[in-house]
Amino acid sequence: MAAADRTRQAIDNLTAAREAAVQAKVELTKAEAATGEVDLIGAGTGFANATTSVSTLLTSATKGNAAGEQGLHHIQFVQGQLTTCLQLANGPQGASAAIAAVEDGPERDHEGRDVRFTGGLIESLEDLREIETLALDEQLRSLWLNPYLLWPLFLTPVAVMLLLACATGCVVARHFKQYPSPALGLALLATASVAVTACSDPLLPGKGWVTAIALPLLLAAGGLGYLAYRPRIDEYRFPHP
Repeated sequence: MAAADRTRQAIDNLTAAREAAVQAKVELTKAEAATGEVDLIGAGTGFANATTSVSTLLTSATKGNAAGEQGLHHIQFVQGQLTTCLQLANGPQGASAAIAAVEDGPERDHEGRDVRFTGGLIESLEDLREIETLALDEQLRSLWLNPYLLWPLFLTPVAVMLLLACATGCVVARHFKQYPSPALGLALLATASVAVTACSDPLLPGKGWVTAIALPLLLAAGGLGYLAYRPRIDEYRFPHP
């Protein structure tokens, strides 16, 4: 599930990059409205900061790309669009030309559907986010990444411990006329807490920290089970033939 987590982070980065691109458009509009200001100082500090954020977020999104070579190609294309916007904003035509490169809508096919990566920077970032989202959905549909496959790993120890606790309680109560050791109840509680925590969220078992906590708890449950059975083993002796 680590790959899926990286892809989710990449999608978040692309969403933030689109917001930064929208802010860049706002800054360009302000600069265009200031008569003569663009020719003197360029598109302004706000525009530079926004485009820097877009570039940084795009680079970060590359690490979580799940769309393969196609995704990398599209990321490079969007980075090229960003470079073009910067050149236009600082060129002789100024903010007006850059605004068109940032906010242009996509072209449409003969059925009236939007054609991806034919619009401006904002539209291309949205297209890129959609592609990565589709790739993430494909990842999660993979059998090997299905988090539900991990449920038996956490539910089986609970079933085994519950069976042992019930059987032990019956044996101890009938043959030894005693109550089962509290350690056995604690072992069952520790095992059940792992299962409840891991299965409460279908994506949670794939988290590394869940496994890091679950394994020591299961080992502790095994130790408690041993402590619960040891007194009974010491008391009970099978007759020798």
